[in-house]
Amino acid sequence: MSGKNRLNIFPTRMALTSMKLKLKGAVTGHSLLKKKSDALTIRFRKILANIVENKQLMGTTMRDASFSLAAAKYAAGDFSNSVIENVSTATISVKMTTENVAGVHLPTFEKISEGTVSNSQELTGLSKGGQQINKSRESHVKAVEALIALASLQTAFVTLDEVIKITNRRVNAIEFVVKPKLENTINYIITELDENEREEFFRLKKVQGKKKRDLKAKESKREEEAINKKTVAPVNLTKVKNILEDDEQADDDLLYE
Repeated sequence: MSGKNRLNIFPTRMALTSMKLKLKGAVTGHSLLKKKSDALTIRFRKILANIVENKQLMGTTMRDASFSLAAAKYAAGDFSNSVIENVSTATISVKMTTENVAGVHLPTFEKISEGTVSNSQELTGLSKGGQQINKSRESHVKAVEALIALASLQTAFVTLDEVIKITNRRVNAIEFVVKPKLENTINYIITELDENEREEFFRLKKVQGKKKRDLKAKESKREEEAINKKTVAPVNLTKVKNILEDDEQADDDLLYE
């Protein structure tokens, strides 16, 4: 097995347990990241559909605002300087909030307030074209609302696009790099441990065989020594006394004293 496709690790039981735990964590992480990617993709497609719809609506709204402004200028003349001079505060404010989608914080923009129109602005176009100016104002308020909604959607779209790419790269890295390496490492450790067990078994068999041969040789040697001890030594007949001769000599002594 090539070292490039596995981790460089010494094959032990503890290393095998550690690799199995890492593989389990990788499988769990892959599953969670896959679910996260699927959830983000669903939201991404929904946002994309909303962007297409809002862009079409945006085109219509901006066109109506432009036509209403042209009609107001035609009816009341150029009133831009009068409006600019009388504006002190914004009538529309935007607030940014975040929405959590599968652990990703998406920025969203909302129109939180619309201030009252000042008296000077209400008097704009009083002489002529007041109705057209109010229509133009309402049309531009709708256009700003559409712009806020579109900006929120596009910001979320870009954020989700980046997060989905990063998540998919992580999923692919775990699936095609991390998991195969861990699996190859586990197989390598198991193979090495099995080979070590076979070698140890063979060594023990050889040692046991040698001990049996040594024991058998010792038993044979002891048996030979025991047989040699039981063998009877040869008797020296010249040193054996004649009992009859000794008795006759003793009797003669007794008779002829």
